[in-house]
Amino acid sequence: MDALRRFAASALASDAITIEPASADASFRSYWRVGGAHGTRIVMDAPPDKENIEPWLDVGARLHNAGLHAPEVFAVDRAQGFVLMEDLGARDYLSALNDATADALYADALDALLRMQTRIDPAGLPVFDETFLTMELELMPEWFLRRHLGYTIECDDWDVIELAFRTLINTTRGQPQTFMHRDYHSRNLLIVDGADPGNGTGTLAKPGIIDFQGAVIGPVAYDLASLLRDCYIAWDAERVDGWLDAYRQRLRHAHLLDARVDAARFRRWFDFASLQRHLKVLGIFCRLWYRDGKPQYLADLPLVWHYVITVARSHHELAPLADLLERALDGRDITQPRVAVAAR
Repeated sequence: MDALRRFAASALASDAITIEPASADASFRSYWRVGGAHGTRIVMDAPPDKENIEPWLDVGARLHNAGLHAPEVFAVDRAQGFVLMEDLGARDYLSALNDATADALYADALDALLRMQTRIDPAGLPVFDETFLTMELELMPEWFLRRHLGYTIECDDWDVIELAFRTLINTTRGQPQTFMHRDYHSRNLLIVDGADPGNGTGTLAKPGIIDFQGAVIGPVAYDLASLLRDCYIAWDAERVDGWLDAYRQRLRHAHLLDARVDAARFRRWFDFASLQRHLKVLGIFCRLWYRDGKPQYLADLPLVWHYVITVARSHHELAPLADLLERALDGRDITQPRVAVAAR
């Protein structure tokens, strides 16, 4: 904290500052709100032995260059992992979303998503390839089935799991590939006040976009699935279908989709991208408790489980995976940790 204070005071040329926690996330990064005569700024603390700030800086610059509202950077200390940046406020989408606000907020989010996919050159970013996809999918059997449910995975079970994973990987890799935020959802989109920060240059003031350091080159439907099948809030199927098909039409007009990609095919892409994501999240939310001691994510498992089972049941080739998962759960309360494991 002393080092963080010295960094902020030097960058702002003032010792008359206050520092208080702003937020933390699922990584080792933490965020601090710095107040003073300048107003407020945010300092990101990313311990260099655990977090590399270069991807954050690189992707943030790409977003800015595309006219998107990522936090402006004022100072960087790479040796200590500090970044002084614009304060986009504390109102995330999740805190503001309801039936009355959803259409307007998602309209802004979808505008920003289309701009990401059409205006950002993703060259040089990691590729969301088979190795990457497999690594993510394997989090589910290890941390959800074995660690959380205490389920012993037999050879026949592995056959089901691996066949489902192969189906998801093939379908996901078969989509058009574009810039992909990889965590585009209601907790990473902020409601920001004020006029167009670009003063008429075409910059989108809304939404504020954060937590973008994991961006990759990936399937066109993935970020859309992250947004519309959010792990923290759900919408009725009819509303999601409307947003989904309207966005498909916009992708066609932007020449990111071939005219032969009809609603059914795009829906399959969307479903499979969301299922890959939610299987990964089942593993990650459990790992955050059993490995990192962060229990709050267990409360979000029921919605993720609902998405997984609903989507898997809607595609015949994935129904055996749903059978396996339901057999493993065996009616347990998914939000409760395994006492024997948690106590170690």
